[in-house]
Amino acid sequence: MLKRRHLLAGLAATTLAAPLVARAQGIYPNRSVKIVVPWPPGGGVDAFARVLQAPLSAQLGQTVIIDNIGGSAGRVGTLSASRAQPDGYTILLVNDTFAATEALPVAGTPVLYPAFQPVTLAISGPQGLFTHPRSGFATAQAFAAAAKANPGKLNVGVPGLGSSQHLTSELLLRAAGDLRVTHVPYRGGGPLLQDLISGNIDAGVVTFAAGAPQARGGQLVALAITSEQRSKAFPGVPTAGETIAPGFVQATWQGLLAPKGTPAAAIERFHAAVLAVLQDKAVIARLADLGFDPVGLDGKGFGQLFDRTVDTFAGIARERNIAAGD
Repeated sequence: MLKRRHLLAGLAATTLAAPLVARAQGIYPNRSVKIVVPWPPGGGVDAFARVLQAPLSAQLGQTVIIDNIGGSAGRVGTLSASRAQPDGYTILLVNDTFAATEALPVAGTPVLYPAFQPVTLAISGPQGLFTHPRSGFATAQAFAAAAKANPGKLNVGVPGLGSSQHLTSELLLRAAGDLRVTHVPYRGGGPLLQDLISGNIDAGVVTFAAGAPQARGGQLVALAITSEQRSKAFPGVPTAGETIAPGFVQATWQGLLAPKGTPAAAIERFHAAVLAVLQDKAVIARLADLGFDPVGLDGKGFGQLFDRTVDTFAGIARERNIAAGD
């Protein structure tokens, strides 16, 4: 899991860059800033965007607009953001599914990451394995036993085939004894959760933050989280490592990218504003309630993490013979 010490390191770097940031403040921003969320409302990325929106607006002194553009495991919104003017007024908020789609490029379409430059790795947290109260799976062990007894028969929803949740699910199933299920794709975590609440699928793998409110309300059952330790906000939810996959840990993360060519001063200013938001006690409390930790890596550190995540996802895709569009 990513540790909060990265946030402290990022803050120190920001302090050193303060004179540059101060000069940038007079130039950028002088109008509203749009954050493209390449998922429909209701999922984990959208949840963080809503936490970020008001305090980031206050830090920047300009309105921050959230623009949800879902579809194709995040590709539609990402492509839209890649075509924006590189002026700092369009920022893309991504999770590790972007690394997954780069690990599984669609034939005949360009990879999109080279069109961006990393700005800030903002938060990290676990994925979650959820079911509905009528499924008969009260525990992760019961789910694993059913999957083992009926290979390929359980339907597990994911926010798009080739998404980070899909590949994390494959990593978890492998670690749990090479289990096999049928993955059902959705346009995002929000639509998936609605179908899961209705009992139309057996289980789902989504960012834990997305399903946590419904689990707290009794609409869903949280079977496991993919963090190393249990969440302080949800201590009753066991980790996958202590239940069905010893030692298993897989973090999900969210970060901000700018179209390549965005002025360095604008990136510095935006990064500094995000770091300030991540220091806010109210924001930290809201993130903890969702199951997220603030991180605050700068663009260089974010880029390194992105590359490592691509390698991990490409590896499981090769092992499971997963291709884009499967």
